[in-house]
Amino acid sequence: MSNPAKSIRIGTMVAASGGQAATRIGEIADMGFESFEPFFWQTTNGQDLAELGKRCVDAIGGRDITMSTLGMFGNPLEDEALDRDTLQGWKDCIDNAHHFGATCIAGFTGRVRGKPIEDSLGRYREVWSELAKRAADKGIKIAFENCAMDGNWQTGDWNIAHNPDAWELIFNETPDDNIGLEWEPCHQMVYLIDPLPQIRKWADKIFHVHGKDATIRHDVIREHGIFGKLPHVFMRTPGFGDTNWTDVITELRLAGYEGAIDIEGWHDPVYRDALEMTGQMHALKYLKSCRGGTFVPGEGAYEGGDPSLL
Repeated sequence: MSNPAKSIRIGTMVAASGGQAATRIGEIADMGFESFEPFFWQTTNGQDLAELGKRCVDAIGGRDITMSTLGMFGNPLEDEALDRDTLQGWKDCIDNAHHFGATCIAGFTGRVRGKPIEDSLGRYREVWSELAKRAADKGIKIAFENCAMDGNWQTGDWNIAHNPDAWELIFNETPDDNIGLEWEPCHQMVYLIDPLPQIRKWADKIFHVHGKDATIRHDVIREHGIFGKLPHVFMRTPGFGDTNWTDVITELRLAGYEGAIDIEGWHDPVYRDALEMTGQMHALKYLKSCRGGTFVPGEGAYEGGDPSLL
């Protein structure tokens, strides 16, 4: 019998720019992850993505593990050498997603550097209208991560899709059905936005979910504000932050989301470096618990009549 709990899979991200994605997948494929998101930072470094996809699939072997989403993170709207690499990387990921079994490519929108969000919309429309068509022709969705990368409304270097007001703008510029979000609560909490109502409002645009959380230090905010010398928030691995992921997964299920929650590590101030995989394994078990724990087949039985009347 199939496991309906796995309509939302719990997995992790795997760095791919350095050519070691397949090796890394092979190393951790038996640790309980149900999905992987191979991701590139700014460049694919000229890798043959068809060959890389085959090696990643071979590393998974017969295990029940998927790679529904590839990541391509950089700034495809600007014209420095690495920006051009990022734009080409998006095209290559779209064209080769099927070699991984992926149906979604995720990353940043890019941004006209140092300018307000509105000043990026023309270039955004130019680039992403073409990429959206290229992706749609291959049955691929595009998902923008909601990370500000230390930018704000007035200025930034990487991404304009970090604020719900900006989502309204970009989806108006590109109303394509295959353009949406790679959503996570962390990046909203960093800016003191309540993430849960976003699931209900933006559910039809959530194509992929990152497993990353945050701890808001309310005592620091009360004493020092959000621009003082002490950090008012920490990015966290799920299970160590403030988010109730049972609520997140409940809202995702109620909204009909089917896909993966892939853990984004390397940010937790405690569970990093030598403790990185300790934190990720805790997150894996925690998120599976929030998903409902061990799947028990069967609909159950009630012999007292209509239970809705109780």
